[in-house]
Amino acid sequence: MSGQGGAMGGATEAVIFDGSDTAIVLDPAVVPQAAPDWFDAGHWRALGALRSGGGGRGGVLFIDTPAGECVWRHYRRGGAVARALDDRYLWRGRDRSRGFAEFRLLQRLRALQLPVPVAVAARVRRSGWYYRADLITRCIPAARTMAEQLAATGLDEGLAARIGATIAAFHRHGVYHADLNAHNVLVNAQGIHLIDFDRGALRPPQTAWQQGNLARLKRSLLKLGAARDGAEAFERGLWAALLRGYRRGPQA
Repeated sequence: MSGQGGAMGGATEAVIFDGSDTAIVLDPAVVPQAAPDWFDAGHWRALGALRSGGGGRGGVLFIDTPAGECVWRHYRRGGAVARALDDRYLWRGRDRSRGFAEFRLLQRLRALQLPVPVAVAARVRRSGWYYRADLITRCIPAARTMAEQLAATGLDEGLAARIGATIAAFHRHGVYHADLNAHNVLVNAQGIHLIDFDRGALRPPQTAWQQGNLARLKRSLLKLGAARDGAEAFERGLWAALLRGYRRGPQA
């Protein structure tokens, strides 16, 4: 195994190679090393440190690691193409792989002091023209998704405004979230966090894509029954509160 270190976005990273077709990237400030067996369910099961998870196309696993409680996500495709390719993606270079790209974006967002999970490690495994990818991040403690909050006790306008203000903070930094929905907004006692930045990017702030992010979140909420008291009540209440928080920004 060999490694190389570097700096990106204000964070230190080390890339560790395991053979010719597998690479692991990690943040040594979070964990000194991450061997290939970190991405082996049998390893964590043998230690009694593996817990099942949920959410996302392929689901996630929760693991108790030396870096703390973490979420391990294996990237899988969605839609019709999933039938043919499942968890395989076209190889365009290690640094453009899904896991490495999201790992580095999370590091940059943390450097901007935005509320996102801590990136622990990512792995890419190449096989010919294709590759498979994984990402490990620290859990957001004692959090529930916006969708879970809606189902359990509903969303009040104060919380909606805080969520809007948090999204505004990301948008001010040009952070594009490719799948901003109620399952990717986490709420805990410390505040609001956004998760799942697969295919996310830093872009010049523009109204079109920012409004597109908000529209996607709105569709998600409507699909989950946020307008159970009627569309007009939703627009004038919950959604209006979220937009007020968004316009006022993170200082609201």
